[in-house]
Amino acid sequence: MARLPLSIQAIESSCCVTVPDKRKRKAYSIWMWVLTFFIYCSYHLSRKPISVVKNVLNQNCTDLTPPVPNPNNSHWCDWKPFDKDNSATLLGMVDSSFLFAYAIGMFISGFIAERMDLRIFLSIGMIFSGIFCAMFGLGKSFNIHQLWFYIVAQILCGLMQTTGWPGVVTALGNWFGKGNRGLIFGIWNSHTSLGNILGTLIAAAFVSSQWSLSFIIPGIIIGSMGIITLFFMVPLPEMVGLPNPNANYEREGESPAPRRRNIEPHIEVSEDETAALLSEESPAVSYVGKEKEEETRNQNEAEEEKAISFFAALKIPGVVEFSLCLFFAKLVSYTFLYWLPNYILNNTPYSPEASANLSTFFDVGGIAGGILAGVLSDKTGMSASTCIVMLIVAIPMMFVYQAFCAVSLGLNIFLLLVVGLLVNGPYALITTAVSADLGTHECLKGNAKALATVTAIIDGTGSIGAAVGPLIAGPISEAGWDYVFYMLMFSDLFALILLLRLGMHEMNNWWMERRRRRNTLLAPI
Repeated sequence: MARLPLSIQAIESSCCVTVPDKRKRKAYSIWMWVLTFFIYCSYHLSRKPISVVKNVLNQNCTDLTPPVPNPNNSHWCDWKPFDKDNSATLLGMVDSSFLFAYAIGMFISGFIAERMDLRIFLSIGMIFSGIFCAMFGLGKSFNIHQLWFYIVAQILCGLMQTTGWPGVVTALGNWFGKGNRGLIFGIWNSHTSLGNILGTLIAAAFVSSQWSLSFIIPGIIIGSMGIITLFFMVPLPEMVGLPNPNANYEREGESPAPRRRNIEPHIEVSEDETAALLSEESPAVSYVGKEKEEETRNQNEAEEEKAISFFAALKIPGVVEFSLCLFFAKLVSYTFLYWLPNYILNNTPYSPEASANLSTFFDVGGIAGGILAGVLSDKTGMSASTCIVMLIVAIPMMFVYQAFCAVSLGLNIFLLLVVGLLVNGPYALITTAVSADLGTHECLKGNAKALATVTAIIDGTGSIGAAVGPLIAGPISEAGWDYVFYMLMFSDLFALILLLRLGMHEMNNWWMERRRRRNTLLAPI
């Protein structure tokens, strides 16, 4: 069972005794929104350094200023074992070792998150994520040049990072119901882009001088957030005496459990018990009957609140389609995440540090894209159609960016903002509001123990695509960056094709609703 941390217990006992439930819920909801925002911001912050540091692990050493230790060796400044002509392939292996571990571990994490205290689950994951993130940077500090060391560091970090998404989405979903979820989660999901931006800026500040700190400092940050989470997180409203907005307390026509009211200062008696005590017909028998009835109801609710199985989650309408769509959408997003600084470095006249800083505009656009997708989804009630439209526009915009990014700095920034908006909009919507809605789908009959499992299935499937993208982008880039962009455009095409059935269903429902309203207005009074 989840338990309140001592710090929250102290707050509850000192100042929350007389606070109305409405104000109490609002305060805790805001706190959980802010806390989970910075929790996942720190997760993404610690993933970003590798995309920045790979620019100095292998670079064109002949472009560096004198003195040159070995002018006959164009790899004299590179870090072994990434100092060979196959460095792009090796760096792709390092990226994918993290991402494949993340994808595989995600399915396991969702299972564990439904059955464990989310506060402990997230705290452990963040502390160890910090340790293994710093481990990669310590490879430079201890002069380690074996490829297996860096791959193992990424695998361990990837496994620990899987605690993040099912943990924060479930914790936040427990506090917010379905109303305006698209907007709430759309703004909240900007933590991904903000984490990428901060991770890039921190890593870029040390990449040219001491790249080990590019990993060690983000590791310290996420580990510190793990400690804050351990002492201040409240993952369930029930822990502070508030109802869960996703729980269905009126199953099969039942009424909510009777509220208890004070009859005497130190004696709590329920309304049903009071009626039994005042009844003229066998008050004792009536009381026992009510007690047994309440016990039976509690047992039934406990059985219905069991965590959903993996295969039962797959049967929820829309889970399979959105999961497969996210496979391709996340492939595109993570290819940009891991290779965009390198692409800018090799196709524009900017330095490694300037290329890393310029790539952050993609994430700035991603913030706007997540919010826009959430607002459109709320207004129209058509999540699949919103994703389809953004994916359709994203395909030609990636071609435009690839063709004109080197024209000027201003045009590069503008195109990065637009591409980031269109690429990250569907990805953000699916992983947040759509996952939360499917995890509390009406077919679950109010079972609130499905959020983490559904979220893990959707994001885990997407993470497999995120692992595949950077893995094949490295070798493909050696043949030409044009082919990398062709791969990204075809991936977005597959993503929108997978949503066509759901999109047509949404449009059909919209058309029928529109006809119904028109017929109602035209009907004679």
